[in-house]
Amino acid sequence: MAIYTSSKSQTQGRPGWSINFRHPLRRDARNKPGLKVRRGLGTTDASEAEHLVAQMNQLLADERWWSVTRRAEAVAQFDGRVVDAFYDEVEPATSDSRSIRQSLLPLPGKDDGYSRVLLVGTTGAGKTSLVRHLIGTDPDEDRFPSTSTAKTTIADTEVVIAPGPYKAAVTFFSEADTRIGIEECIFNACAATLNDDTDERIIERLLNHPDQRLRLSYILGSWKKAAVSATIAADDDWDFGGDDPAEKLPSIGDADAVPQSEAIVHQSRLQDYLDRIKELTETVADPVLEDLDIDFKIAGPDDQDAALELVESELSQSPLFSDLANDMIDDILARVDAVHAGKFDRKRSGWPTQWAFETDDRSEFIRQVRWFSSNYAPSFGRLLTPLVDGVRVSGPFAPTFVVGFPRLVLIDGQGLGHTPDSSASVTTQITRRFAEADVIVLVDNAEQPVQASPLAVLSAVGTSGHYGKLAVVFTHFDQIKGDNLPGPVEKRQHVMASVRNGVGSLRETIGGGVANSLMRAVEHDAFMLGGLQGHSNKLPGAVKNELRLLIERCLKAVEPVKVPEVAPRYSLLGLDFAIQAATQKFHDQWSTRLGLAARSSVPKAHWASVKALNRRIVSGLDSYSSLQPVADVIRELQTQVSRFLDSPAGWTREPVNDDEIQDALANVRQAVFSTLHDLARERLIDDEQPQWNLAFDLRGSGSTFKRAIEIKSIFDDAAPVPGPAMTPNTLQFLETVRGLVANAIKASGGSLEPGHTTKEVAS
Repeated sequence: MAIYTSSKSQTQGRPGWSINFRHPLRRDARNKPGLKVRRGLGTTDASEAEHLVAQMNQLLADERWWSVTRRAEAVAQFDGRVVDAFYDEVEPATSDSRSIRQSLLPLPGKDDGYSRVLLVGTTGAGKTSLVRHLIGTDPDEDRFPSTSTAKTTIADTEVVIAPGPYKAAVTFFSEADTRIGIEECIFNACAATLNDDTDERIIERLLNHPDQRLRLSYILGSWKKAAVSATIAADDDWDFGGDDPAEKLPSIGDADAVPQSEAIVHQSRLQDYLDRIKELTETVADPVLEDLDIDFKIAGPDDQDAALELVESELSQSPLFSDLANDMIDDILARVDAVHAGKFDRKRSGWPTQWAFETDDRSEFIRQVRWFSSNYAPSFGRLLTPLVDGVRVSGPFAPTFVVGFPRLVLIDGQGLGHTPDSSASVTTQITRRFAEADVIVLVDNAEQPVQASPLAVLSAVGTSGHYGKLAVVFTHFDQIKGDNLPGPVEKRQHVMASVRNGVGSLRETIGGGVANSLMRAVEHDAFMLGGLQGHSNKLPGAVKNELRLLIERCLKAVEPVKVPEVAPRYSLLGLDFAIQAATQKFHDQWSTRLGLAARSSVPKAHWASVKALNRRIVSGLDSYSSLQPVADVIRELQTQVSRFLDSPAGWTREPVNDDEIQDALANVRQAVFSTLHDLARERLIDDEQPQWNLAFDLRGSGSTFKRAIEIKSIFDDAAPVPGPAMTPNTLQFLETVRGLVANAIKASGGSLEPGHTTKEVAS
């Protein structure tokens, strides 16, 4: 059995003593007990710190204390700071971020006369620029919400247009989730060092996570390059003559810009990180390569991947590795300490869980909220944006082109990736919000409309029965050019022709009825916008009018929905074939992603991405970047069940037309869709946690292939494909899905054929 002890230390740049120890109940980067923890003790007295270390050693030496149930008893025997350092983070979280924001700043809904508008679209399509115009914020003075052509929004940004003071509620990713990203960044920087990359490249790998969510440069500062590369021309040579407000330099006295003296300190700290990365690589990684007799710089890709798998395991066990991760977390907490406005709630470790702020001063409000939402380069070194998973604000925001305050709640989340993968899924973070939204606004680029990601949204909206909520905004309408497109009428026709082609390509998958409903929704509620990167008062009159029509569309969504006067009747006998088709397609796609099969339409995932997914699932999440098994199962089941629902056995009366049919079926589709999220999460993640742990624990030669086999086995168990010879697990899965569909049919006013209950079908 491992022997655990603690020690005291002082952290650079932070006063007072900290306690360091490996925690017997918390897992490290290898998913093994013994995470190295550092906690501030709140004292500058060395003897007092030594006394607290002695108490911690007593607690660590006796396994009887290693249970959260002993915390109350431990309080009576040990100093509270020692108890907190040991038991914090061991206890499971009791609330999620959305419930925290709801408790701080409740979202109004239909009962309050408000329409909730969910904006969805690809990165760079212009979702956030649209939000700026709808709430009347200035792109130069306010810079809220933040925009760029790259992935900007990683958090839910919720804006409530309401009279009264300005209020904000901000929630944060957990320390554990952030630590995962930091450790992956350290490993990536070590890999760049092994490859003999430049200092700039090594630091870039350290400060920017591959999935572009954790951008540590925002928090810790940018690396100042020693010189401009000979292959890159000076900035002036890249001046295209445009006036991009986002690229303007800060003015003298810019309150958001990091002072030069502070930037020098940041640079010094980054240099220290760089030196330690090189030391870590030299002392830990290089010996591994020597043992393998591999020259990393000239090795082939397969040999490099195999070597990195072994190097990663060794790095994560090194005290140098954990010390660097802890130092980076301490530096992050120092940036949190620098925010003096508003009120933080923190864990005892100092990690923030929420921040609230209220004021009548609009300028001060936006200035303070920007610390949690901005991507303004002159502020790098102070921004907390990468730590934030949700920003909710309320106040008298309003568009400049309408009178009064439209009662809208605008929900803007992370953009969809630009992917050629036709099997791409919409994240569960987005699809879970379909039900609570009154309007789903798909924001797409009119220059290249309806590519893979927008089509995935249309498919998800259609098969889930939410097509009645759909509106589509096409941005960059001003950039459509061509000799055959002389005016706005021709340009609009050009865009809509692309939409018809795109929806037509979905017809075979989602069914003709759903495709027709989607097309009707788009033709009725399509809005052409351009020039959104500029000021609202400079928009052409036609664009302002389109925005007014969009607002009217959103406000009308609070009106009562007509209840269909006809309801479907089903026999469940054909449902098993739908479930079989869905699970088979899911397995085909994931066999390819895992490198166990080959399908041209699905890319193979890199081993590091698969391992990153595995690590996040072990930590309680359900996806990593474009790898989204839960969303994939939901998509396939919903698509196939939707096709099943297209053919009821009968109706309460003969429907008048296709519109009446689709309105009635929409209620059933929505009811099914709302249940699939919990089913998929439970079967693929929660019920399979021990197996996910085993997959992640695999190390050594061949572990990449073994992990792929283990994950495939998890999916086989969680979402089995029905066939002639079915196991009890497969029968149980079938019965569960049948029950969900049957309940959804009845809950939405439909009925089942007599003699076809789920129990009878199962037998």
